[in-house]
Amino acid sequence: MQTRNRFFDDIAKVATSAAGTLTGMKGEIEHLVRHKVEYFVSSMNLVTREEFEVANAMIAKARENQEKLEKKIEVLEKKINLKTRRNTKKETK
Repeated sequence: MQTRNRFFDDIAKVATSAAGTLTGMKGEIEHLVRHKVEYFVSSMNLVTREEFEVANAMIAKARENQEKLEKKIEVLEKKINLKTRRNTKKETK
């Protein structure tokens, strides 16, 4: 009877130690993976979120300015076309 209890006690000790070992291995693996991912990301020359937001704002502002300039060009082209039409009408008369 005591042999069985001792056997189960030994199995419980082995299982406990295996669980502790696996927990330690899990921590080491997580650390190694995290380190490798950080190294990989840093070697890719990625921008920070803040730099991305600043560049995005600059692009949006440039796009707005471009649209305004395109509208001004349209107005000026219409004026030029009107003047040239008037001049050609005067010349034909």
